[in-house]
Amino acid sequence: MGNCKCSPIESCELFDSDPTPKAICITDFEPDCVIGKGGFGKVKKVKHKLDDKLYAMKEMLKIRVCGKKSIASVLEERNILETLHHPLLINMKYAFQTRSHLYLIMDLLTGGDMRYHLINRVKFKEKETRFIVACMVLALEYIHSNGYIHRDIKPENLVFDAEGYVHITDFGISKKMRPNNKVDTSGTPGYMAPEIMCRQNYNYSVDYFAVGVIAFECMFQRRPFLGRTKREIRDYMCNTDVQIRQSKIPFGWSYESADFINLCIKRKKFERIGHRGIEEVKSHAWLKDFDWEGLRNKTLKPPFTPPMKDNYDTRNSTYMFKDDYSQKSLKEVKGMMDGKIKEIDDLQKYFTNYYYDYRERERDAFLMTPTLAKDLKGTGTKFMT
Repeated sequence: MGNCKCSPIESCELFDSDPTPKAICITDFEPDCVIGKGGFGKVKKVKHKLDDKLYAMKEMLKIRVCGKKSIASVLEERNILETLHHPLLINMKYAFQTRSHLYLIMDLLTGGDMRYHLINRVKFKEKETRFIVACMVLALEYIHSNGYIHRDIKPENLVFDAEGYVHITDFGISKKMRPNNKVDTSGTPGYMAPEIMCRQNYNYSVDYFAVGVIAFECMFQRRPFLGRTKREIRDYMCNTDVQIRQSKIPFGWSYESADFINLCIKRKKFERIGHRGIEEVKSHAWLKDFDWEGLRNKTLKPPFTPPMKDNYDTRNSTYMFKDDYSQKSLKEVKGMMDGKIKEIDDLQKYFTNYYYDYRERERDAFLMTPTLAKDLKGTGTKFMT
């Protein structure tokens, strides 16, 4: 920790107490290093002190969340993560808060995100890309079946586990599907479908547009729609019908792969694969023979296995847990927070029901078993939470 004589967690304890104490709190986790950075704070690798399991901890400063007028989106992400649980998502284990921060404890995957591998590998082969696309399609089928559009499918939000399965993460701008949604235009330029960028109504197929962009990127090592700004990308997208000609298909790639990509990146949503539902995606010639059940059960051998090392930018690790407070004396830290105490306290009303513990979900599922409920009736059996 350099010259810092106490851990950041110890520093925070001077001013950072949970407004509604729960079973899980910040002191239950031992910090390791910073593995990422978001709009409201950092993502850190941590170890649960009780079982030594490793997790990713997303830390968000409440003042920053409020300052960016993002309270609704932060709460929406937490609520979506509580609803969804799938083997090809990065699932939430816990959610809790202190006076100044919000925390999400998530699955830790050590294979690195796809952007990291696109930069550090020569290229992905067709077999590897097909597997990656299948992972995305199966996860999106589940997300869409629960009524949500992800809206930010991109390489940074696709993370490999140690075996090579790809998981979708980051539901920060995900939304419930509704017919009139043209005013909701969030996303990442280059991966956003034309109808979102042009403020038109859209449906689940916008996520398949992004899948096609990523597959195109694997094939050609560049995105299909280029530009230095959002406006340039939008203009290029609206004026250029990008399609892979048969003569341009790289060596080692099939016609079926190019056809699938072409159908995904169609500018007109009514012509895009997936517009009429998931079955037309899964039944395409490139994917129709895929072992979806094996993928769901993770019994397949992924064609790409990430190297056994920390697959993220280790420059972050140099700073370890040197966050906004670690370079200040404890007196300075407390003084800085004291000046915002009223503002911090005013925020607490928004986060009353923020807490989440996955063990309660598992307990509830356990108790919903009809036979078990009957056997336990009247026994007075108690469960640890």
